[in-house]
Amino acid sequence: MDRELIVALRGVTCRYPDAARDSLVSVSLELPAGELHAVLGPNGSGKTTLVRAALGLVPLVAGEVEILGRPAHTWSRRALARLVGVLPQREDNLFPQRVRETVLLGRYPHLSLFGGVGATDRAAVDGALAACDAADLADRWLWTLSGGEYQRVRLARALAQEPRLLVLDEPTASLDLRHEMELFELVRTLVDAQGLGVLMITHHVNLAARFADRVLLLSEGRPAGAGAPGDVLTRETVERVFAWPVSITPFEDRPQMTPLRLRKEAR
Repeated sequence: MDRELIVALRGVTCRYPDAARDSLVSVSLELPAGELHAVLGPNGSGKTTLVRAALGLVPLVAGEVEILGRPAHTWSRRALARLVGVLPQREDNLFPQRVRETVLLGRYPHLSLFGGVGATDRAAVDGALAACDAADLADRWLWTLSGGEYQRVRLARALAQEPRLLVLDEPTASLDLRHEMELFELVRTLVDAQGLGVLMITHHVNLAARFADRVLLLSEGRPAGAGAPGDVLTRETVERVFAWPVSITPFEDRPQMTPLRLRKEAR
């Protein structure tokens, strides 16, 4: 049975105001429920712009973006916040808050204008904290957290929304090896057990290859490859896009990349 299509970009081209060139050119992506799609590419290749376009936040020069079959720009911000949990790459929190208060912010799109926080909201917060290995941080002030701890709290806030679509922009930044792997394992579990759709931007080519159902490889705003990891992440394609020699070897039927050292010229 076909899975429900959560977000679709079809032939999307977009350009920021006053920019000299298009940020994305003819990019397409279809993400159904129950799949994890990873977006890969060098710095400046258009990965974050793709996420903004997927959420209807960037004007399109050409193409279309739909969320649950409806044009992305027609969704209200509140309605979209009930549907999509977003973990942006950078975020400044200027308010003196404890962790539980921060994660509770994820429940606000579900609250009525005059309604208070109920048992369902508190349960969602507790579940999100536990899922992100952050329950022991609940009473800590944000300013006391390490970078990795703060990243886990931000993910818990997104999960507290109980979204249909989770958009993650470099979610493993500042995480150590254990929590990096636990985050990918957690996201994969949410996809498989809850039918969540996940769109993840990451520089971790090898983890994307191991955990994602499909990858989209961008180069200067253009698609360099899209499909199953084994079809896209070939040595020729990876070397061309990242401008560096690599070796690609299989591990559990998934491609794994090893960057090679440049050979010094013989003297």
